[in-house]
Amino acid sequence: MKILAVNAGSSSLKFQLFEMPSEEVVTSGIVERIGYDNAIITFKVNGEKIKEDKQILNHKTAVELVIHGLISNKIIESLDEIKGVGHRVVQGGEYFKNSAVIDEDVIAHIRGLIDLAPLHNPANITGIEAFRNALPNVPQIAVFDTTFHQTMTEDAYLYAVPYEWYEKYGVRKYGFHGTSHQYVSERAAEILGNKKAKVIVCHLGNGASICAVDGGKSVDTSMGLTPLEGIPMGTRSGNVDPAVLMLVSSKEDKTYGEVLDELNKKSGYLGLSGFSNDSRDIIDGMNEGNHRAYLAHQVQVKRIADYIGSYYVYMGGLDAICFTAGIGENAPEVRRDVIKAVKVLGIELDAAENQKRGERMISTKDSKVKAYIIPTNEEVMIAREVIRLESK
Repeated sequence: MKILAVNAGSSSLKFQLFEMPSEEVVTSGIVERIGYDNAIITFKVNGEKIKEDKQILNHKTAVELVIHGLISNKIIESLDEIKGVGHRVVQGGEYFKNSAVIDEDVIAHIRGLIDLAPLHNPANITGIEAFRNALPNVPQIAVFDTTFHQTMTEDAYLYAVPYEWYEKYGVRKYGFHGTSHQYVSERAAEILGNKKAKVIVCHLGNGASICAVDGGKSVDTSMGLTPLEGIPMGTRSGNVDPAVLMLVSSKEDKTYGEVLDELNKKSGYLGLSGFSNDSRDIIDGMNEGNHRAYLAHQVQVKRIADYIGSYYVYMGGLDAICFTAGIGENAPEVRRDVIKAVKVLGIELDAAENQKRGERMISTKDSKVKAYIIPTNEEVMIAREVIRLESK
């Protein structure tokens, strides 16, 4: 059966159509610049990309074009072939302990969590409503970034702030990239032949997070109430002293909201380097002797190593470190320097393997702790959840 996996952003709509349960990708694509006259819709069919520039002013139109494209490109003969749609939803709060079959009550609860994810949940809801209108008789499933981390215990997810903040407003660590961390850690356990493996997943992209997985369960993760907490990223600062907001707000006559916006959009690689949020540009600059590019790289590497060391202690050991996502899968310099920073844990880099791409072990065979590149596949996890809930 064919299952559609959807990831709706504020101005984009990514999708993959799977043949399940074989998990074969029938097609994939993206609608970019939704809300603009020069939007782009791309389908990947038989290894080739079909691109078209269009005026796409809203998600409803984007969804209609995706569905039309599936038929016009002869990917499917009719909409009846689509048996389920899975939607990525960023914030599920404490209410959603698992994926959920979407109905009006589920949408209302997702909407009620907008305060915890003001940039993401509204876009996710828009995508859900557009697909429900276009495919009213097809089961729709919400798959949350946060549910994988619901296995964390209080010592890992609570902040040392007035407890009433947690009770009244849900102030706690939720974590994100859950589908990616789950996919990669499950694959690592499979490779290791050990379901009880202690694994640290480094999901490193423009957004980045680290997750400690013990026996298949998330026990801690670097992102917190929002994706701003944790390690430095493309444009996000990661952990900073909260007093920074008050200081900069006062000195530059900006509101807390404006300073927070700069921590989200003008910090990380971009803030430290002064010229780019792209890891490739940072590596090139570093290799050319640009000190600020070196700083951007080294600060992130140190923070990643800090989390790895902390999680090693918290889990009482470690079997493997896994690198995934855009930087994790494609930046050998980042992997090299992270592994060098945590060498004390008993891990040695295989330099030749580290230069290659695709799933592979990049540590030496005699390393006590193994290191792997494991390409993530969040979309297939969404499709699996659709099948799991439909079969109930």
